[in-house]
Amino acid sequence: MFTPNSIPYQQQAGFQRTYRQGRLSLGLFFPLEAFTGDMPTMANQVSLAQRAEQLGFSALWFRDVPLRDPSFGDSGQVFDPWVYLGFMAAHTRSIALGTASVILPIRNPLHTAKAATSVDQLSGGRLLLGVASGDRPVEFPAFGVDPEQRGSLFREYLKVFREVQSSSFVPLKWSDGTLQGADLIPKPTTAEIPFFVTGHSRQTLEWIARYSHGWISYPRPPKAQQVVVESWRTAVRDGCGELFKPFTQSLYLDLTDNPQTPPRPIHLGYQLGRHHLIALLHRLQEIGVNHVIINLKYGQRPAGEVVEEIGQFVLPDFAMPA
Repeated sequence: MFTPNSIPYQQQAGFQRTYRQGRLSLGLFFPLEAFTGDMPTMANQVSLAQRAEQLGFSALWFRDVPLRDPSFGDSGQVFDPWVYLGFMAAHTRSIALGTASVILPIRNPLHTAKAATSVDQLSGGRLLLGVASGDRPVEFPAFGVDPEQRGSLFREYLKVFREVQSSSFVPLKWSDGTLQGADLIPKPTTAEIPFFVTGHSRQTLEWIARYSHGWISYPRPPKAQQVVVESWRTAVRDGCGELFKPFTQSLYLDLTDNPQTPPRPIHLGYQLGRHHLIALLHRLQEIGVNHVIINLKYGQRPAGEVVEEIGQFVLPDFAMPA
């Protein structure tokens, strides 16, 4: 069994590269490219990921999109997240590898645990596990899941996932499975893989604050985001005392080649120049955001140029202490 205040996840290599209390770090969403429609080309992803690692980005993040639904407008990185995580782990050395997010109710929790602990071990403890209850209507009937039950399944499967990481040959029973006389291998590099609830996943904020290791939320204007962050910090203090549980947000970015371009809102982010991006990120750090995952889908420039510019001119302001 786990307790809300256990903190082995803070010793994990991926967590330490990405999160520090009072600091903001930067990550990138796959695919690392700008594209129209729902299907990226997935070209040059290894070289871009390796360059991001060299420049000092903290994490690379992968989506769990098992089926193409053109009406949704985004097929993520196309490849299965676990396969692609293993592939990218083999082509990188130290950058954290995150999921944002694995859809728990459509996956057997033992399969999820087996895949996650395998990636964590093979990468040297670099997996950051974002989890969610799912929001694509086409997926639930395809996988035989009642969408009205996804909130309760999320809690139940998450409990199984957590318990098999830190126990050995402990009998477990849940609504559609029984574990008896067998054990999950491998175990993670620390007693538990850091996991982060995305959105509310049909849970209360109090539940998320008490039982997760952190929260992944959506981009908002800084003043509105400050209210959300403060609510998160209050919920964590009420449920876990002074335990550090980071706040992560995504940010769609169209970085112009003019560093002075003022911010203009786009879907879930901004078009702007790097000087205004630096100012925005400093403001987010001031209000308590710990990690920003940059998504380049709506950009107008080649991803390599944007990654290079952020790495050369923006990241130095947000370098993580060794």
